[in-house]
Amino acid sequence: MTFANNMKGFSMFGKFFPFSFLSVSLFLWCNAAPAVSDEVTNSVGMKFALISPGAFTMGADLNVENAFIWEAPQHRVTISRPFYMGIYEVTQAEWRSVMGGANPSEFKGQTLPVENVSWDDAVSFVRNLNQKEGTEKYRLPTDAEWEYSARAGTTSAQFFGGDENSLGTYAWFLDNSGDKTRPSGEKSPNPWGLYDIYGNVWEWVQDFYGDYSSDAATDPKGPSEGSYRVNRGCGWDSPSGDCRSAKRFRNTPDYRYGNLGLRVAFTVGD
Repeated sequence: MTFANNMKGFSMFGKFFPFSFLSVSLFLWCNAAPAVSDEVTNSVGMKFALISPGAFTMGADLNVENAFIWEAPQHRVTISRPFYMGIYEVTQAEWRSVMGGANPSEFKGQTLPVENVSWDDAVSFVRNLNQKEGTEKYRLPTDAEWEYSARAGTTSAQFFGGDENSLGTYAWFLDNSGDKTRPSGEKSPNPWGLYDIYGNVWEWVQDFYGDYSSDAATDPKGPSEGSYRVNRGCGWDSPSGDCRSAKRFRNTPDYRYGNLGLRVAFTVGD
């Protein structure tokens, strides 16, 4: 490499590069966005999987699935930003690390998912987790983000296809749970690496409950107000036919039960 006599640039590989080119290149290199990891772990030990943006058909096909009317109509949804989804449902150990005090769960065990928590309790957990880590990024997933993550690029009622005999490979439900929760992560994950996305405990999401529209939507967040919040994923006491990606239910924000927990998310860059 040689510098030009007028010091306006330099020559390399037989080509002249002005200093303006060098300055811009160095600026871009120094200010490049950091690499986004496929998996991250926070200070509490909670693990999160990167979910890339994309589009999918949300909701149940009433002609194929044994679904309720409030799971339809199907509609096209775009998730425009990458986000991280909890790989596991929040455990009792993680809950106590963040919240302190008593364990609200009916079935006790540090590696069991926390349950018997209301939507209000779940939001309190998220708020305390943000305070603990000095951030504001953590939140509950939206209804759309949850189903997008559960489907993991698939279009069938269950992410593993239509054979309900395979459900026991992936989920704790009515037929195999022994009428109780089981340790998080004992079953196989879905194609995007999420465990217990069906069964074990239902999961609160951020949205108020409301009827679906058939219109396409980008990053939907549900109604602006309502009396109920959405639950997703089914629990240890759910029949096999309910363990589907489109399955949703609703409860008042103060409702607690021994099959109702949470999973945490955050948007990349927040």
